[in-house]
Amino acid sequence: MNANLQRVIVLSLLILLMAATRSHVFSHFTPVPDASWAVFFIGGFYLRNWSRWAFPLLMVLAVAIDYAVITNQGMSFWSHYCVSPGYWFLVPAHLAMWVGGFWLRRNYSGASVASLARLAFSFVAATALCHLLAQGGFYWLSNSVAEPTFAGWAKNYGDWFAPYLQGTAMFVTLAALAQVVGEQISRHAHPFARRMKH
Repeated sequence: MNANLQRVIVLSLLILLMAATRSHVFSHFTPVPDASWAVFFIGGFYLRNWSRWAFPLLMVLAVAIDYAVITNQGMSFWSHYCVSPGYWFLVPAHLAMWVGGFWLRRNYSGASVASLARLAFSFVAATALCHLLAQGGFYWLSNSVAEPTFAGWAKNYGDWFAPYLQGTAMFVTLAALAQVVGEQISRHAHPFARRMKH
């Protein structure tokens, strides 16, 4: 398959995934978690050659979805409790996920135990930094926290890290499994194609 066509397909799937799940972002207790962090991690892996415009496109989409969800609830986007100066920390937060996927792709040469270890490292590190920026921006810069303290911030970070990690890991795991299956299909298809030519 042409590399650009593959990227178009991946980008289209990521846009659909974000649109389908981010609309629940202001309701933390839904059956399907928000896939946004996974979208940026997977995007960094598959779309690293398109980073200059694919990352901004997905970032604009994320904000547009937030705007649509908030205004459709009859509220002003700018006065919503989630939209504060800390809201804009989502840009570097999502960039952290993108860089994690980008780094993994640069060090990826096919499915292996070493690749799995690099996936685990890059994913957990990127998610921890993403959560630090997103949660920290909200905690320290939002009016929703009346008296922020370091202890309160640390507890809040710890309380929310595992659920966000788990929800994001679900989508990244599915993408990783699809990558391995795709590699296996490609590997078995090439010898067959060579035999057909002879």
